Amino acid sequence: MSMITERLAQERSPEPDAAPRRDARAIFAAYLSLTKPQIVELLLVTTIPAMMFAAGGWPDLGLIAVVLVGGALAAGAASTFNCYIDRDIDQLMRRTKRRPLPSHTVTPRAVLIFGTILTVISLALMAAFTNWLATAMTAASIFYYDVVYTIWLKRRTSQNTFWGGICGAAPVLIAWAAVTGEVGPIAWALFAVVFFWQMPHFYPLAIKYKDDYARAGIPMLPVVRSARRVNTEILLFTVLTIASSLVAWPLGFGLVYGITAVVAGALFLIEALRLVGRSRRGEPLKAMRLFHWSITYLTILFIAVAVDALL
Repeated sequence: MSMITERLAQERSPEPDAAPRRDARAIFAAYLSLTKPQIVELLLVTTIPAMMFAAGGWPDLGLIAVVLVGGALAAGAASTFNCYIDRDIDQLMRRTKRRPLPSHTVTPRAVLIFGTILTVISLALMAAFTNWLATAMTAASIFYYDVVYTIWLKRRTSQNTFWGGICGAAPVLIAWAAVTGEVGPIAWALFAVVFFWQMPHFYPLAIKYKDDYARAGIPMLPVVRSARRVNTEILLFTVLTIASSLVAWPLGFGLVYGITAVVAGALFLIEALRLVGRSRRGEPLKAMRLFHWSITYLTILFIAVAVDALL
């Protein structure tokens, strides 16, 4: 009887603000997810250390704030447009079907407006407080990710991850240019590290979601090429990542960076070899282990860049 009474009381005395609050939280969460915060965080891992080394220590804190906020907004804008463009295939993949557009939490028009606002604010910040080179590269990165990669490369070639890596590594160059007004050899070496790193970082994820990509008709390398080819590219680009980090050493880095690059690189290579070995023996791959270790590797390496800048 008490349960019936309680239910009737709830019906007579609704909480009019509860639903709107829940709706507001859901909408906020949807817009936040459009920006893919996990990608933004990963990109920003490389930004501060690159700025520190370019400045020979701590750069102006205001400049750091502008580049971090401007870079985060630019990356968020690119991801938002990516969600708009890929809304047709996102609803076909288990990994992405709960994103805001496939789940109809927000409208396509609202997403376009949101992405445009983020783009304008990010470029305005960069133009007002950095320089023309950093601003131009920020704009080019958004264009490249959404037009060259998402619209053109992603659905047409198995090398989409390789060529798409250009915009993924761009924050290093943007950070360096924001401090110095130019892009020097060390910046290009760090760019190469992040560029080559993206293949052994992303291919394990593509292996795990191979069926998803196949269902959506996306020619990711594990979908359209043999396991042997995927293994070869994972090892090749792991080696190129480590080699690029070592090439950067004599360009101006000290012992802390050098030792870190050698040790972290060796561990990264061991993880890549472990994944390839499992594949060749027909054992369960545990591909995400390499995916997660790749993030740890990049974080450790760029912490060493920051420490070296201070020393």
